[in-house]
Amino acid sequence: MIEEILPPTAVSAEEFGDVAARLFPAEEEAVAQAVESRRREFATVRACARAALARLQVAPGPLVPGPRGAPSWPDGIVGSMTHCAGYRAAAVARAGDLAALGVDAEPDEPLPDGVLDAIASREERERLAVLAARSPGTAWDRLLFSAKESVYKAWFPLAGRMLDFTEAVVAVDAAAGSFSARLLVPGPVLDGRVITGFAGRWLVRGGLVVTAIAVPPSGR
Repeated sequence: MIEEILPPTAVSAEEFGDVAARLFPAEEEAVAQAVESRRREFATVRACARAALARLQVAPGPLVPGPRGAPSWPDGIVGSMTHCAGYRAAAVARAGDLAALGVDAEPDEPLPDGVLDAIASREERERLAVLAARSPGTAWDRLLFSAKESVYKAWFPLAGRMLDFTEAVVAVDAAAGSFSARLLVPGPVLDGRVITGFAGRWLVRGGLVVTAIAVPPSGR
């Protein structure tokens, strides 16, 4: 699924369940205290990442969580991982081809009570109401959440600091399968250009919502 909403410069791999996958010692240490289900998803999503990296002819190595849980990628590589019930995926690219990647997957189900109010502005909630009235079969609130997760994953390696859910306003284009995010805080500088927002794509299929952002080196 995820490759359908990524540019050709990105390489991805996915699994719809956990697989037997070995971890490097540093990775084992990172999840030593985790419950078994967390260990399985951790190992499977890293197996996806290593499969994608192999297509770029990058040798396997430990992918240890860094600040805020973001994985540490090999030199010259940008990437992103995601996992939810029934789905694990990773996307990578050479840093010369893309400046950052952000991917996220969620179940195509409404958000728990109270979550939307915490992550969405009035403007975003009004747009969601219009989308829900036109196409009630999609969990648009969950799609918004996923898009904001992808925004954060693309933002963090460029800015090196946190971004709150309320610090970016996302607009979903239902017809085009795309979304845009407008930053409400000063963005990072890339290639002499201040990033003021991100553009992404989304897909809903088989009970899943997936979103992706690919930032070109120019930052445009």
